[in-house]
Amino acid sequence: MGDSTTIVALFLGALEGLTEFIPVSSTGHLLLAGHFLGFESAGKTFEVVIQLGSVLAILTLYAGKLWSVFRSAPNDAQSRRFIMSVLIAFMPAVVIGVMAHGFIKTVLFETPMLIAIVLIIGGFILLWVDRLALKPRYNDAMRFPLGMSLAIGFVQCLAMIPGVSRSGSTIVGALLMGADKRSAAEFSFFLSMPTMAGAFAYDLYKNRDVLDAGALSEIAIGFVMAFVVAVLVVKSLLGYVSKNGYALFGWWRVIVGTAALAGLLIVG
Repeated sequence: MGDSTTIVALFLGALEGLTEFIPVSSTGHLLLAGHFLGFESAGKTFEVVIQLGSVLAILTLYAGKLWSVFRSAPNDAQSRRFIMSVLIAFMPAVVIGVMAHGFIKTVLFETPMLIAIVLIIGGFILLWVDRLALKPRYNDAMRFPLGMSLAIGFVQCLAMIPGVSRSGSTIVGALLMGADKRSAAEFSFFLSMPTMAGAFAYDLYKNRDVLDAGALSEIAIGFVMAFVVAVLVVKSLLGYVSKNGYALFGWWRVIVGTAALAGLLIVG
């Protein structure tokens, strides 16, 4: 692996860590950046597998809370209900992800024009939702109703279209269903753990025959960089959205999507 490839892997890892937990679509950013930088990973596995670095960032930061939940689960109904809530929200992604995996990787991941357009549309949706005078009914991510969790899980599946954003779809869905801004983001964090770990394992299995030492080195570099940057982002994100909402990220999507669309139209 050459120096230029190492630099690109570092950059894409940082980009993944920066964008995974904010509603701007990390996969969309990675695919567009890879397109313009001429970076091509085997089976588009790099873009999926390095997300596990961001998952480990969440596990690290929430280790105490998660340990408390699982330790108390045998004797605490609320802890068991929260675990069930996350698993229920995770199930739609399992079923639809397995069924549509080939189409997602060979068609949607290979269509940068679609990604740019979806980024723009999603940006305007985020701006619209952020301005709604919503009256939150839930302010604790651990107490969402099970039906609401399932609905959020189905909404999350929209993010299989690169550019939609997994965190964006789950946050918007939770907000429209009555969550406040902080709990919507926090539930998105918790749901990301099984969802991204599952995507990592399944994608690695499906592409096990096309990964060589060079590809694994790229993944390792991107993985570590994603972990480091994601830790920094998650530490500050909840406080920011509680005070300022999501408008910044809506404009971010519109600007990046418009720039990418212009670049595709001009240089291809």
